Amino acid sequence: METRQQGLLDPEPLTEVDEEMVSEVDLNTTVTDEEREEILSELTKLEDEISTLRQVLASKEKHHSELKAKLGITPLSELKQNFSKSWYDMQTSIAYKKTSETLSTAGQKTSAAFTTLGTAISRKFGDMRNSPSFKSFEEKVESTVSNIKTKVGSQGGGGSFEEVLSSAAHASAQETPSNNLSEESSDHERTC
Repeated sequence: METRQQGLLDPEPLTEVDEEMVSEVDLNTTVTDEEREEILSELTKLEDEISTLRQVLASKEKHHSELKAKLGITPLSELKQNFSKSWYDMQTSIAYKKTSETLSTAGQKTSAAFTTLGTAISRKFGDMRNSPSFKSFEEKVESTVSNIKTKVGSQGGGGSFEEVLSSAAHASAQETPSNNLSEESSDHERTC
């Protein structure tokens, strides 16, 4: 007999000696007829036990669902309960707590930054309002408004600023060019 080691990717084909070695190995001869019958008997027993266990499991599942129905436990309530438990478990997890603390800290820092920004803007507006150029502008606006009030007030014979404005608006609406043209055309038609 020739003994040699052959690799998995060896390109040489099998020789007659190799084929004889493979045919000599018979897997069925390792088990005797007596052992075979014993194994078949054990296999039959296991199949019967599995069938019995399936029947018992089906009976238990039916009883389980009947008890839940008596207690009023529905699939929806179970889902709610599972969701609540999962939410609680998530909130008590370390990762959630760390994330929550980080977001809380970030929120506090952001709030402080906006407060500081608002204070700075308020201070700038206060400084601007106290500046000489703004005071000069404010005085000019106040004097213009008081001049308008006195002029409008003397023409209307008194009354508030709003009353004067509404009467002026009413008077200007009556004196539009379209009204004047229609009055002139009607006068012209009467004379013709």
